[in-house]
Order: sequence, then structure tokens, then C-alpha cells
Amino acid sequence: MSGKRIRQLIAVMIILGAIIYGALSSRKNEQTFAWPLATCSSGETVTNVFAQTFADYVGKLSGGKMKIQVYTDSTLGTDLELMESMKDGDIPFIAASPSPQVSYIPQLCVFDTPCVYTEIETFRENMRNEELMNEFREIYKQAGYRFLGITDQGFRVMTMSKPYTDLTSIAGQKIRVMENKYHIQFWKSVKANPTPMTFSEVYIGLQQGTIDAQENALPLIVTAKLYEQQKRVILTNAVPDPVTLIASGVFMDSLTKEQAEIIEEAARLAQEDANKISDQKAAQATEYLEEAGMEIVTPSEEDYSQMREMCMPVWDTIREDCGSELFDEYTAIVKEEQ
Repeated sequence: MSGKRIRQLIAVMIILGAIIYGALSSRKNEQTFAWPLATCSSGETVTNVFAQTFADYVGKLSGGKMKIQVYTDSTLGTDLELMESMKDGDIPFIAASPSPQVSYIPQLCVFDTPCVYTEIETFRENMRNEELMNEFREIYKQAGYRFLGITDQGFRVMTMSKPYTDLTSIAGQKIRVMENKYHIQFWKSVKANPTPMTFSEVYIGLQQGTIDAQENALPLIVTAKLYEQQKRVILTNAVPDPVTLIASGVFMDSLTKEQAEIIEEAARLAQEDANKISDQKAAQATEYLEEAGMEIVTPSEEDYSQMREMCMPVWDTIREDCGSELFDEYTAIVKEEQ
């Protein structure tokens, strides 16, 4: 049986469970099955930790009356399939990167704006800005979803085997990127040769020389064992690697006020915990990669300044696509630092 067929059957079971729950909840004020929370991540990633921590808090805050079951490894579908299922109300929760969500919510491309933040804590500080968060809540709501919280896996960084001296060292490198037009435009702006590729093909691509480099968060470089094929980590830190926790609007509208408040409080607490865990995993990954023989390279301030200057056309594209008001709020921190 194909993986797609299995996911379809699981989705049908979940839908049937929801129907049964709807019938029974009219007679009994209690939950009769665990609500699913889906992710496409595997292992002890920040995404999965965020998801499971949220599920645990929901159980604790509700005294065990509200239950959430986390499904990992794309068990219930790909990112795009989950977004579609969620909009229909079939999947209550997902934890995922905003990048694939852009297909359903175009304004989220603002997260792909490169060279905004020099420290990950500055990004998090901006994510605690209630005015900006209310903007995102409204954006998700208008699209049929509910924004519950956001954490990150640190910055996305570059790995390659070629020695790094300055920004010109990146020129011509065939670097694997997500199928994201803004990421592609950024790497082209710094003279690299971006090559869209699914993550499952990256290790073999590096091994066979199809690509020269790749970019991802530090913990993922460890879990995917990319250090076996690459010699250097370049802390390009172009964009944070955010993870959003979102809910189906249809599902949230079906909850009581008390249930909704528990969901929101659990998300807030899980976000705080996930940020701390993210820092721990980044530090552990750095230490592990160094012990594995990788060189960790920090570009100079001049390189970072040059990178920001070179990617200004990407800023113009994203500002046009997400709207100038949201873009200016997201990047206001840059002006404050100057």
C-alpha cells in the first residue's frame, strides 16, 4: 500500500472520529478521542518538541479532559496537503515552517526576508511584539486558520567543502534550497547557484556532486548527517528558521470559550519552552559538528553588510508581495539598530 494511500485512510479515520465525537459531545461534555496535531518533521526536532509540549500543556491545563495526539514524519500528509485538510476542518492542528504555507497565505513570505536580523533573540523579540502578532493572527484568520504561536530552529546556515575567505567564496556554488522563489532570489543575489531540491535528496546530492552546498538549521545538519559530506559550516544566518503552530478556523470555532482559552495558553507556554530548547539544540549541534571535524566559520561584519546590500532586490520583491505595512513592521528592527 502506498504512503499516500495510508495517509488517506488515516485521514478518513480521523474524520470519522470527529463525526463520532460531534455526535457524542452533544450528550456528554467530555472529549472521546485525541485531536490530531500533524507535522512533517522527524526525530527530536524543535518542530516536534514544540508540538508535543503544546499537547502536554493542553492535557495538563484541562485536567486531562482535552487530549492531543502528535503525528510526525508526514504521516497525515505533506505540508501542502495538511494546509488543505486543515482549511476543511479535517485536521485541527499543525506545526510547520511558514514557507510552504505561503501558497495559502501569500503575506507569510515576509518571513523569507533575508538579512533582517543579526541575532536570533532579536527575531524572537519581534515575535513577542503584540501589534505585529495581531497582524499575523488576522492574516491567518482571514485565510481560514488560527495562529497560535511561533518558535524557531535558530538561523538557517550554509554548509560547503570549499574554503571560505569572504563572500566571493560562495559565488558559483550549487547550493540546495527549498522550492521557494525568495530563497532562490536571495542566493542568486549573492552570486551562488541555487538548486531547488527536496530535503530527502540532499545527502545523496552532496555525495554524488549534484550540489556543492546546502543550507539548513544547525540541528538538522546533525540529524541528517550532512557533516559526513561537508567540511564547513558558514554562519550566513540570512533568515531565521521559524516554526508556526496553527489551528483550523473551523475547529477553533467549534470550541467553547474555556477550551479555546486553554488552547491559547498552552500554545504560549509551549512557545516559551521551545525557544529555550532551540538554543540548547543549536549549542549541542555546534559542539557535535566541531567534534565531527567540521570547521565553523563566522563571516566578517563587512561580509554581512555586503550580503544585506546585495539582497535589497529581494526585499523589494517581498515588500510588494506581502504588503508594505506588514513588511515595514517586520523589518523595523533594522532601522532601530542603525
